[in-house]
Amino acid sequence: MEQIQHKYIDTRGLKLHIADIGSGSNVVVFLHGFPEIWYSWRHQMIALANIGYRAIAPDLIGYGLSDQHLDLEKASFSDYVVDLLAILDSLNIPKAFLVGKDFGAWPVYLFALQRQERVSGIVTLGVPFIPPGSLNFHVLPEGFYISRWKEPGRPEADFGRFDVKTVLRNIYILFARSEIPIAGENGEIMDLVKPCTPLPPWLTEEDLSNYAALYENSGLYGPLQVPYRSLRKDSTLISNPKIQVPTLVILGGRDYFLKFPGVENYIMSGKAKEYVNDLEITFLAEGTHFVQEQFPDQVNMLITTFLKNHT
Repeated sequence: MEQIQHKYIDTRGLKLHIADIGSGSNVVVFLHGFPEIWYSWRHQMIALANIGYRAIAPDLIGYGLSDQHLDLEKASFSDYVVDLLAILDSLNIPKAFLVGKDFGAWPVYLFALQRQERVSGIVTLGVPFIPPGSLNFHVLPEGFYISRWKEPGRPEADFGRFDVKTVLRNIYILFARSEIPIAGENGEIMDLVKPCTPLPPWLTEEDLSNYAALYENSGLYGPLQVPYRSLRKDSTLISNPKIQVPTLVILGGRDYFLKFPGVENYIMSGKAKEYVNDLEITFLAEGTHFVQEQFPDQVNMLITTFLKNHT
């Protein structure tokens, strides 16, 4: 971990924190999901640097050591597309592989659609490319966690009962399960986790403390806006929903996302391949929502094989 360098670049008048390791000419840029941060890619960054790649992972704007959004209510995934371009341009990187996890996959896909000439290939974890409107999640109950977190004031009140570390602990525990987090009519999302519930075995207290320190710096309001309150804001940017660069999707067989309405059928029926020209999908049978931390060696092998095949 000590080999990882930390620096800042300018984007949209804001300071974007990036973690950077390796000096190879082949570059991989990682975009995290929620409740993650650059640190969630630690295993992959070190592994790639050790075989000659340069690995870069930002704290997305609104997260960790990066600045907050200038106008929180207007923030969207499109901002992260601009920031990704700023990373490449600021560091004089003509072309890179992009890796995105969970909601971090969406700006990766948007960037590939808009800036295909700057993308060598894509790896996404947990989320295939799903064009807006392809699936309907509105049939989920009112207590569905995304619906709750989009509701102004409700998650702020729910999270506000606990310190940041406890909120992150609860979310990691919830998202590591195989069931979609859904609260009862009069309950809250945080109440779905009992205080005595242990962390997943692959996440240590030290890891959680590292996450908490970064989120204590940024708070949780930026993450509530992007992704949750800005979903579908960028759908009008997609005129031709066809990914033209080589793409690998790594899925955990026990990821709760597979239970979202229509998702598993979308993947297994081959529908996902209609929107990606060169798509490979790999399942880790026991993997949950956090496969890159749960099974780092397997994920590292899958990523490095993909990179070598397309370098």
